[in-house]
Amino acid sequence: MERFVVRRTRSPQSPRRARAEPRAYRQATLESLKASHTVNGMRKHSDPDVAGLAKDVYTEWRASIKHHSNRPSIEVRSDPKTEAFRKNARKLLCEALDLEVVFIFTSTGSCSQGQIDHPLAENIEREAFHLSSRLISAPYRRMVRALVFSLKHRPETRAEVKTGTLTVPAFVQSHKK
Repeated sequence: MERFVVRRTRSPQSPRRARAEPRAYRQATLESLKASHTVNGMRKHSDPDVAGLAKDVYTEWRASIKHHSNRPSIEVRSDPKTEAFRKNARKLLCEALDLEVVFIFTSTGSCSQGQIDHPLAENIEREAFHLSSRLISAPYRRMVRALVFSLKHRPETRAEVKTGTLTVPAFVQSHKK
């Protein structure tokens, strides 16, 4: 009859787990819980102490989100077909941006002309890839074509993107269909 376990309270001498650092929840989790709505509502609380603390939490949270939104996403390797397609898109964007041509010398001594993987073209392609749910699909292909066409045939847009007056996210978002 020893099938049942009786739990007793812990004695003060029993070992306890060390407290881990506070959990860092993902942005999607926080949005789905709508905790920001609750905190924002607490800012209008009748008790000034509660309203003040809620205001502090809200401002820190907002500053944290703004700080982390500028960080690039972590890239994960994908299948060779996707990598080849993305590499081709970066090459087309380099050509459309009129970036410098680089001569590549191989170990055999032969020389070939090629485009460098310029960081600007890489950022534009990455932003387009992330906006299309990280899938090589028809919307991604349409977006890349539209970006390349815009950069090739609109010199003022090309100049704005190169100088940075038109940010990469704004440029790519304007061509999302």
